[in-house]
Amino acid sequence: MRVKTMRAVACAGALLILGGCSLFSGKKPSNPPAPLVEFTQSLKVQPVWKQSIGSASIFAFSPVVAGGSVYAAAADGTLARIDAANGSVAWRINAGMHLTGGAGSDGSTVAVAGEKGIVLAFDAQGKKRWQAQASSEILSAPAVGQGLVIVRSQDNRIAAYDAETGERRWTVLRTLPPLTLRSAPGILIVPQASFLSLPGGRLSALNLTNGGPWWEMAIGDPRGTTELERVADASGTPVIVGRDVCAVAYQGRVGCFDAGSGAAHWVKPFSSDVGVGSDGHNVYAADEHGAVSAFTVENGAVVWQNKKLANRVLTTPAVLDKAIVVGDFEGYIHFLSREDGALIARIRADSSPVLPNPVVAGSNVIFQTKAGTLIAIATE
Repeated sequence: MRVKTMRAVACAGALLILGGCSLFSGKKPSNPPAPLVEFTQSLKVQPVWKQSIGSASIFAFSPVVAGGSVYAAAADGTLARIDAANGSVAWRINAGMHLTGGAGSDGSTVAVAGEKGIVLAFDAQGKKRWQAQASSEILSAPAVGQGLVIVRSQDNRIAAYDAETGERRWTVLRTLPPLTLRSAPGILIVPQASFLSLPGGRLSALNLTNGGPWWEMAIGDPRGTTELERVADASGTPVIVGRDVCAVAYQGRVGCFDAGSGAAHWVKPFSSDVGVGSDGHNVYAADEHGAVSAFTVENGAVVWQNKKLANRVLTTPAVLDKAIVVGDFEGYIHFLSREDGALIARIRADSSPVLPNPVVAGSNVIFQTKAGTLIAIATE
């Protein structure tokens, strides 16, 4: 993987890169991680199923759930469809090239990002439909929905392709700051619009018909005297909560905005390189230092904060039953009480870092690790 040096900087923690050092490399945090504390486990959790999908290498692969199936990919080109309930493999293929981004699917079309910016699309049975050439490398999973496959390249160009034919429908080029995180911010597709987390701390809403901007909001205003201090990229995938879209930025803010107009309902200073989760009442976020916080959707008031997982390089929080669930850099998956943030359970997927974007399928939460473990966990 080659990176232009003007768009890369030395590692600060596990966030920024020069050459081969990467957010997804699985290196230990630069600051000592908090030891695992002893606690009385009050929630019973168990693995429902496990599958080995293949190594993620230096990339941030993430599974996706659609139509009762989990679609997952690996760096060596593996792409698989797995039953979300019992873990049985419906099919497993090789895409014919190395992959750099996880799977996106609406249950009919499955798309992945191939090397050198190639977009690959398959049907639900694993038969290849088409491939297209994007403008540069793609690190985020393609978003699939409303008849489109949408990708964002590292040069900050957003392109939409017809899900059936691969014909390019529209392209939008956004300004790219001098320095950015080498991360995999996501794209959320809803009827008529797509919401994107972008470098420079921008949250953008685009019209699905032609890519025209509906609105754009700063959630991470670049500040400081050096380019490194001014890195303020939006992180993770935005989430819809009622009539709001909520998101977070690195060296920026966390907040919720009116999905139609972009008007801010509330924002709070915050810094995270992963996304937010929500249960409709609260928004949950893990900051760059490993503190997990709960904010009310209504006004952003802090409900609780847990700092016992400091510097453990946490994933985007997922909501499962009575718990908030995060993975860490040692393969542990931690369950926190939705009520007060206390640790209530812990389980280990394997000994490698848990990748940033878990998904929930019914009563299971599904994580993917750097080493290639795909694990579904349920509470009792």
